[in-house]
Parts: sequence; C-alpha cells; structure tokens
Amino acid sequence: MHAMTPLINIARMLRRLWRSINFMGEVISFRRMSRTYPRRFTMGWRDLYPCLDDRTTGTSFDRHYIYHPAWAARIIAETAPAHHVDISSSLSFCTIISAFVPVTFYDYRPAELNLSNLSSKPADLLALPFQDESIPSISCMHVVEHVGLGRYGDPLDPQGDLKAMAELKRVLAPGGLLLFVVPVGTPRIMYNAHRIYSYQQVIEYFTGLSLVEFSLIPDNGGLLRHAPQALVAEQKYGCGCFWFKKTIS
Repeated sequence: MHAMTPLINIARMLRRLWRSINFMGEVISFRRMSRTYPRRFTMGWRDLYPCLDDRTTGTSFDRHYIYHPAWAARIIAETAPAHHVDISSSLSFCTIISAFVPVTFYDYRPAELNLSNLSSKPADLLALPFQDESIPSISCMHVVEHVGLGRYGDPLDPQGDLKAMAELKRVLAPGGLLLFVVPVGTPRIMYNAHRIYSYQQVIEYFTGLSLVEFSLIPDNGGLLRHAPQALVAEQKYGCGCFWFKKTIS
C-alpha cells in the first residue's frame, strides 16, 4: 500500500498537468472566437482563474451538510416557532429559515451577518447566556462532537461535549423543541476532528427529554426520516438527527 502512494501521487500530478495544458488551449481558442463578436468584456492574462476540477458527471455535495439542514428546516416550517435560537450550526441553515422565522444565531466566533429577521451574537456553548428553561425552540447541529477537542481553539476537555449537552437541556423550555445532530455509528473519537456516538449514548445523555423523531443520513444514501435505531450500528460515519421535546411537568 505504501509502495503505491508515489505512483498515485504521480498519476494525480499528470492528470493535473494535462488539465492545465488543456485549459491553456481553451483560453487561446476562446480568445480567438471572441474576436468575431463585439467586445463586451476585457480578458487579460492576469485575469485567468483556472477551475480544473469541475467537469464531473454529477454535482457533488456533502451529504451530512445538505440533508441535516433540510431535515431541520422542514421541522421548523412545520412547528412555526415565534422565534428560533441556533447554537453554532450551519450559517446557511440560519439564513434560509430566517426568511420565515426570526432567528438568533449564537457562536463562540459570531458571524457578521446582515439580513432581516436574523441576528448574530457571541456565546459559549458551555455557559449559554440564557435562564433555565427559557428557550422554546433551539437547534445545535453538527457542533457538540467538536467541543473540547481543541479544533477551533477551544480548551481541551474530554467531557466538553457532555457539558454542552447539559447546557442545551438546561435552557430548553417545557414543551420546547431541540434539534440536535451529531455523527453516529460505532462510538469513537477521530481526534481532533470529531466524536462519533451510538444512538443509545445520545438518548442517555438527553435523559428527561422525549424523542419526537430520529432520522438518519446513512453512510450511503439520502435522508431517512423516522429511521430504525438499529441502522445506526451499521454506520461508520452516519449523521443522526434527533428531535427532542421537553415534557411539561
């Protein structure tokens, strides 16, 4: 396997070289063709911006980060909260749902966003600036698995994820919804990228909340709404989407 690595690298370099040569040929051809039409744009050599890897047979995408916001957006559209709080999830998710629900986005590193119905504020997931049981609609998706691993400059803490989940439970209002997403499969830490959880771990960590829905983005395939929990054990790096609700005592 190690002996093949140099050959693989050489093959990649040759493909890249061929694409570069082909690109320059197309530049020359395009410039020649443009001379037969009225000039509408400048096109100098300094303006070249080679995009050499986009000629694919299909549009590629990160399945986790396309499907889990789509799952969450559908639930937000269905439940129609008066206001939604998001903790460090995908910015694109927050910007899109702010078109129909007021959203406040909180992050350790706040984003400079300027859109109606959307505000961005600083917050530490380990010490959220909310009173107990005060937030009726909250999401924290593909975030907690990173807490305490130092990837984003946060302090190292093997229990950081548990502290973050405890904070989410603390601030969730009675009857409120929590949309929670983490990688699922065989429990392990891929240091310092993320943790991967079992289904049972997540359920145990959120004891006291009721599970409204579990959906899964498996290793292969699209979003499975209301997925059987047994499928989680078959995943290497699946994406578990948990909709929790705090029961009213």
